[in-house]
Amino acid sequence: MKRLDVLLTPTEFEKLKGCDLIGKVCVVFDVLRATSSLITGLGSGIREFLPARTIREALDLHAAHPGSLLAGERGGLRIDSELTGGPRFDLGNSPAEFLSGDLQGKSVVITTTNGTRALRACIGAKEILIASFLNLSATSQYLIITHPEEILLVCSGTDEQTAYEDVLGAGALVNQLCKQWDFEILSDAALMAQRLFLHEEMDLVAAFSKSSNGKRLSAHPQLQDDIAFCAQQDRFPLVARMGEEEVIRVVS
Repeated sequence: MKRLDVLLTPTEFEKLKGCDLIGKVCVVFDVLRATSSLITGLGSGIREFLPARTIREALDLHAAHPGSLLAGERGGLRIDSELTGGPRFDLGNSPAEFLSGDLQGKSVVITTTNGTRALRACIGAKEILIASFLNLSATSQYLIITHPEEILLVCSGTDEQTAYEDVLGAGALVNQLCKQWDFEILSDAALMAQRLFLHEEMDLVAAFSKSSNGKRLSAHPQLQDDIAFCAQQDRFPLVARMGEEEVIRVVS
């Protein structure tokens, strides 16, 4: 029985611990900006990302992987020495930072407020995919080809709140999948996300700008362009997956 559901808020992450995820494919959205940055980095030649929940965990992973780079944010801004008690991170969480050709072949340890937390909450699933508007159609086609019975779209949110742009991303994927399949079970959350996307799809930049994250980014001149960047559809025709070793790579 084919089922499609959407987890709308980070407060539901805890519920995943008590769920049987073995048969589910989880697709994680953190549109502004973690999953958009991950897709941009992989599309620009970064070999792999190692997600960490905390700054301390990121520093430990960095030490265990010589030659790796540190990336991440707290409060939307690059993690600096005041938070680490040591080095400033090499990169923040702006997708534009991951476009550099100097990063090709690199391993990057990354920690963000919600995105990496959402990825870790899905551990135990049959497959964990990383999605954004930047790789939406490639992700949709991969799901259609692999034909999983149960799909759970996970919205990373902001702190413990729903993030408008993540719900739009989930709704866009629901919309594409529903054009190909009739789901025996389409949850109300999935239906809500789809209808919200259809309402906003003509101007995603304006929709993102209305969100809490969009307003926060707009308050920082150096981050304002991230809104339009993350609203681009299908810039990178790739599928990204976090494997059993908890490393994010392009699906070959």
